[in-house]
Amino acid sequence: MVKLRLEEVGVAYGTHQVLSKINTSFFLGGQVVAVVGPNASGKSSLFKRMAGIIEGEGKVHLTGNKKGHFGVCYMPQEAVINARLTVYEFLLLVRKQFTPSWRVHNDELILIDSLMSSLSINGLAFRYLTELSGGQRQLVSIAQILARDPEILLMDEPTSALDMYHQLQVLNFIRSLAQQKNIIVFIALHDLNHALRFSDQMIVVANGGVKASGPSEEVLTTEMLWEIYGINARIDNCSRQQAHVIVDGFNQSLMPV
Repeated sequence: MVKLRLEEVGVAYGTHQVLSKINTSFFLGGQVVAVVGPNASGKSSLFKRMAGIIEGEGKVHLTGNKKGHFGVCYMPQEAVINARLTVYEFLLLVRKQFTPSWRVHNDELILIDSLMSSLSINGLAFRYLTELSGGQRQLVSIAQILARDPEILLMDEPTSALDMYHQLQVLNFIRSLAQQKNIIVFIALHDLNHALRFSDQMIVVANGGVKASGPSEEVLTTEMLWEIYGINARIDNCSRQQAHVIVDGFNQSLMPV
């Protein structure tokens, strides 16, 4: 089983230290890990450090994976997909970049068809990437990262351009995929209700480090909401699938000027 943990991980841009001394216990295959925190708290930088895109202090311990570095796939918040290709051509090309032969096999066509069906983008198959709306492009970006068959998946706000229906569809699909393929999915989210409903574990990033890490229902507390977000809120924990955050007020002093 694939496992990942962070030990004393840090990220700096020149002399500006963004994150430091981040430690977690092991996350396991089959888990969805929500990464939450205020804007500009370092969530994207943490993902890039975990993916090996940027260097930094500390160590990312990865065990049980078969593909090595190639099994770690990062989906940025704003993926650029402006090639003069149809959606189907693009997804197939991405898939072939991570296989030993350029010959197209039937199982690869079945995979592409299955991904498009799961994300309800079959109707876009022969549309050019440049013709797509923002939400459609985001769904295609999700499909292309999944076409790489990741072992560790880092998704930076993958539902930000989607309507409510597609947000729930994508998150439910990602959760099912993690369990079926025994992969670890780290997903940065601003919607705490989605984070609570669809994740097993949660990491709270704020003020240059990790403020809490563990089972989502234990990490997301009224105290954490007040300390990190300045929100006076209650959490209805009738069940994780139906749990939600009820906001009563907020701390005016934490609002930007």
